[in-house]
Amino acid sequence: MQLIKQRIYDLLKKDNSHLLNKEINVKGWVRTRRGNKNVAFIALNDGSVIHSIQVVVDVKAFRDDELLRKITTGACISVNGKLVASEGKGQSVEIQATEIHLYGTADPEKYPLQKKGHSLEFLREIAHLRPRTNTFGAIFRIRHALSFAIHQFFNDSGFFYLHTPIITGSDAEGAGAMFRVTTLDLNDVPKNEKGEVDYSKDFFGKETNLTVSGQLEGELGALALSTIYTFGPTFRAEKSFTSRHLSEFWMVEPEMAFYDIHDNMDLAEAFLKYLVAYLLEHCADDLEFLEKMYDPGLLDRLNLVVDNQFERLTYTDAIELLENSGHQFEFPVKWGVDLQSEHERYLVEEQFKKPVILTDYPREIKAFYMKLNEDGRTVRAMDVLFPKIGEIIGGSQREEDYGKLSGRIREMGIHEEDVWWYLETRKFGTAPHSGFGLGFERLMLFVTGMGNIRDVIPFPRTPLSAEF
Repeated sequence: MQLIKQRIYDLLKKDNSHLLNKEINVKGWVRTRRGNKNVAFIALNDGSVIHSIQVVVDVKAFRDDELLRKITTGACISVNGKLVASEGKGQSVEIQATEIHLYGTADPEKYPLQKKGHSLEFLREIAHLRPRTNTFGAIFRIRHALSFAIHQFFNDSGFFYLHTPIITGSDAEGAGAMFRVTTLDLNDVPKNEKGEVDYSKDFFGKETNLTVSGQLEGELGALALSTIYTFGPTFRAEKSFTSRHLSEFWMVEPEMAFYDIHDNMDLAEAFLKYLVAYLLEHCADDLEFLEKMYDPGLLDRLNLVVDNQFERLTYTDAIELLENSGHQFEFPVKWGVDLQSEHERYLVEEQFKKPVILTDYPREIKAFYMKLNEDGRTVRAMDVLFPKIGEIIGGSQREEDYGKLSGRIREMGIHEEDVWWYLETRKFGTAPHSGFGLGFERLMLFVTGMGNIRDVIPFPRTPLSAEF
């Protein structure tokens, strides 16, 4: 009789009574094996849940000593047996094995995860195997759930998912540090009469790069579909080795026609609360594990986001608070400076003790596309600040006035011919609109309590690191 394969997640659910005393099949990887000459206990995990299920083997009845010797940590097996209530501590059910098939062995002398207690730094060196650990199984299940929740929130809110280009001829923020895309022969690069690279001979006939943001193209979609969002990979060629930077990362960027800065803040707050609440409901076991192993205050911080209305104040008011705080900051505070993480965290963790949204930043420290306020000194920008992380979202009301936008583009030294298509949306049916960007891995740091951004993405891309 063909047995139905069951996920370990389903076997361990509270409402599993319909499976008790039934013959089932389960497949997975061995976490541990212990026992004696009479009975063997195998902890089996298939990645569907952080917990393993115990497989009990009657050694004498099994009659295949050679097979049992090969079932070591890391081996992959298929088990047929009866699911029964467990008499031991630590699990409610277990499987009494009647048949085991060995898919793949794992030599105990060579398998890197044979022992427990490996450092996160060591596990980064074996990114091809680290998903097998409890820590990274939990992180990657949370990453999936968070991705799903993002799509569900926007879909249920009437947004359209827009695929913006990965290869682009523009630099969305004028920040530089982009990865060049070319098919030119690097051993024989064509040059023009000025001695410069002749990109007219390249695949696209012009200089192209990997995108740093889908925002500008997202605005085009919003000015036709009203509300859209992008969710895709972005790239920065900054040679940074800090625990907060990746060369390849994912961004969530909604753009909304007819939204002003206040609508934008309302959406950002609702969005973040929805995502955190979704994880608290659907990833409780994984979050509890990460809190126990890495971050004792994790669940409290997550509930802080869900349970509190975000504080809103202007950049100017925030600077005044920081200057009068009496706190000694590493980086001095004055009006016109870009706030550092220490300033942002002080506002969240010490001053207000809840998430904060700052608005109306000086124009000199913000991007060209942000709408100018009437004072001429500030723009309608907003940053959402979280405990432990600092800025989690950056956004603004976009400048819809053609004259003001083109003036800002010239002021910032951006070539109009590179963004002519962006300017044209302000010529033909322009409309007030807003948007924001959420760094997905930065949010992953917050919701998992991990300290290094390399540990919340399956295969981190950083300077001098692209092995897998």
